Amino acid sequence: MQSQWLQGGKMWLGILLILLLCSSLEGQENSFTINSIRMNILPGSKVPNGWNMTLQCIVDVSTTSQVTPRHLVLFYKDDVMFHNVSSMENTESFFIPQARVYDSGKYKCTVVLNSKEKTTPEYEVSVKGVPRPTVTLDKKEVIEGEVVTVNCSVPEEKAPIYFKIEKLELSTKKVKQTREKNSRNKNFMTMEFPIEERDFVLVFHCQAMIVSGFQVEVSESAKSDLVTVRESFSIPKFHISPMGMITEGDDLHIKCTIQMTHLSQTFPEIIIQKDKAIVAHSKHGEAVYSVMALVEHSGNYTCKVESSRISKVNSIMVNITELFSKPNLEFSSTRLDQGENLNLWCTIPGAPPANFTTQKGGVTVTQAQNFTKIASQLDSGTYTCTAAVGNVLKESNAVQIAVCEMLSQPRIFHDTRSEVIKGQTIEISCQSINGTPPITYHLLKEEKILKSYNKSSNSPAIFKDNLTNDVKYQCRADNCHSTSEILSEVLLVKVIAPVDEVQLFVLEKEEVESGKQVVLRCTVKEGSGPISYSFYRGIEGKPFYQNTLNSTEAIWYKTEASKEEEGHYYCKASNRANLGKSIPQSNIVTVRVFLPPWKKGLIAVVVIGVIIAISILGVRCYFLRKAKAKQMPVEMSRPAAPLLNSNNEKPSSDPSPEANSHYGYSEDVGNHAMKPINKNKEPLNSNVEYTEVEVSSPEPHQALETKGTETVYSEIRKADPGFMENRYSRTESSLDGT
Repeated sequence: MQSQWLQGGKMWLGILLILLLCSSLEGQENSFTINSIRMNILPGSKVPNGWNMTLQCIVDVSTTSQVTPRHLVLFYKDDVMFHNVSSMENTESFFIPQARVYDSGKYKCTVVLNSKEKTTPEYEVSVKGVPRPTVTLDKKEVIEGEVVTVNCSVPEEKAPIYFKIEKLELSTKKVKQTREKNSRNKNFMTMEFPIEERDFVLVFHCQAMIVSGFQVEVSESAKSDLVTVRESFSIPKFHISPMGMITEGDDLHIKCTIQMTHLSQTFPEIIIQKDKAIVAHSKHGEAVYSVMALVEHSGNYTCKVESSRISKVNSIMVNITELFSKPNLEFSSTRLDQGENLNLWCTIPGAPPANFTTQKGGVTVTQAQNFTKIASQLDSGTYTCTAAVGNVLKESNAVQIAVCEMLSQPRIFHDTRSEVIKGQTIEISCQSINGTPPITYHLLKEEKILKSYNKSSNSPAIFKDNLTNDVKYQCRADNCHSTSEILSEVLLVKVIAPVDEVQLFVLEKEEVESGKQVVLRCTVKEGSGPISYSFYRGIEGKPFYQNTLNSTEAIWYKTEASKEEEGHYYCKASNRANLGKSIPQSNIVTVRVFLPPWKKGLIAVVVIGVIIAISILGVRCYFLRKAKAKQMPVEMSRPAAPLLNSNNEKPSSDPSPEANSHYGYSEDVGNHAMKPINKNKEPLNSNVEYTEVEVSSPEPHQALETKGTETVYSEIRKADPGFMENRYSRTESSLDGT
């Protein structure tokens, strides 16, 4: 921090001098120029580590003044200014005592004169070599298992420094361990080295490496003081008893011991191993393995002593003489059917006298050399035999005997609580209640193997299949028994097909003659019986005919069709497989009922006869009314309201066509003009009065008893004085009005 303040102060001082120099020069009219500037590095661009180094900046300035102008000289390393000086001399120097690797870099200098400045090229300087490191130890005498701390430093240099420390055995000069580490912030490094077994007198070498630009500078190797290592405990030793030849039946003792130094505080653990198996261990200075000697106890024994980082090992071979050979358990067969003879016998090579015991799963079955019985499934298991000579017991090899019980006939079944619907998955079960597992089941479908299944118990084997029609199943079972495979009974599974594709047909034609038979047939493409059929007409919500049949069609007919049978028909069909589903519906057909030709002719004759009768009656009425009209001239001359004749005919005031057309009437059968009694055609007065009177008359479309209301217009003409007043009236009525 102090050096930074010094550099900052120098910089501000230089700037101040430049300002003063510039201000002093402003008042002068002298001219100047910087001819050249160069740098000299002493003793050269490559400097051995620890030598003094001098940087010289040489400036050549020309001026019109008699006095050399003051100028500022700046020194740079790797583009960072580290020194500046105001001078009137041509040469300025910067001295670096005992140059180190961190002084390596690219140097240059700059001269500033008033507003002019010039800089030298960069000069690369390399400081070669690294000082020999200093190595110190925390202890010079240690015990196996302890740790030595090694400190390696280069106090003349600056970080980062890469350190390499080696651990060597002095007597062999062999490198036993190497550790390397980079110190980024310090010029030293501390590392720990454990002291291991077979370390006696040690020495540590340290080497420092510093990166300078693209080069690596390496120091000479520095040695530490010697380190003396003492044993914490000795290499373990074996003690075998009895000494000499060991025979089976002898008491064998294998002991492992160590010697401890007075500096050790605790006993290490001692482990005795035969091959990789631990047979004895102790933490009290010795371990002992005791056993009655057998041939299998022969082999290589290892004693291992472990304490923290130290492990010492010793080995020994132990040979034991065999007293008699291992017995053999022989057998008639390892796989028997239930009811066959099971024969076992135990033998020893050389046939020495011995006591034999045969066991099954640890339970004694006989103490004789031979064993025979009729096998049952309970006799399956693992058998061994033991031979005893004196105190020596030897067990034979293990023999696995399997007694197989014959399978019972497999039972084949499925869940019959619900019917099997086409397309559904069915579960078929096969089971042999008796028989030794594992059992192999084969499911046969129409005498062909569909699937196979292995069961490790007597539980059912379940097969799944998807059915589309009635099918026959059968099971085949097999196990370890010598008999051939056993077949089950045949299982017949019936499949219910749901009703599918309902259609309605009209037999013969959809247009039926009245009185003839109409027949509807409702059919299904597929469906298991019984099937329920329902026939519907129009939009009626209830069927007009229902029937349940074991057939894929149902028929409804009407012997004599009438107009009531005309309409739209459809049908529905379902069976028990359609429960819970929408009921299939057929197409819609239309039935039309028409009359036969002879009925149409009869109706036409009747209608024509009625028309003729009505016409004759009308003509007759016409002539009658006309005759009556001629008998009523006197009544028409009365000065009163308009009169109606007995036939309700409308009298006319003017027989001429002009008079009738004046009121919008035409001469036809229902309207007749009545002439007045006075036949003298004299001029009529132009004054005409009209009177409107409503009278009842029958409607044209009703029976004769029904009467309607009609309007009667009365016309009154006034004659000249001296003449009698004539009245004319016209009445509108229907042809059959009263």
